Amino acid sequence: MFRITKQFHFSASHQLTHLPADHQCARLHGHNYIVEVELSAAELNADGFVRDYHELAPLKRYIDEQFDHRHLNEVLGHDRVTSEYLAKHLYDWCKQRLPETSAVRISETPKTWAEYRP
Repeated sequence: MFRITKQFHFSASHQLTHLPADHQCARLHGHNYIVEVELSAAELNADGFVRDYHELAPLKRYIDEQFDHRHLNEVLGHDRVTSEYLAKHLYDWCKQRLPETSAVRISETPKTWAEYRP
């Protein structure tokens, strides 16, 4: 199996209002998110790629336009905007456009991340 990964960055705020008021994530706060998208294929295409990295440019535009310097609760329309939810949301977006998508990882900090891999 061949795998490639591309990393993207964005900054955004969120608030998990369904948590108890004394939980730190219940307060409005932000992160410098790192998104890692993994694509996999059993065979390489005619050019020798799983997928040309250039073909991930629409994902970069989507992240920049929809998420960067935005309040994620407003963008996604709910208050359960966890890293786990974001990983699944971006996986679904990618899978529709890039069938080789095999996983998406979202890091909120250098020491914490969530991954969606069906």
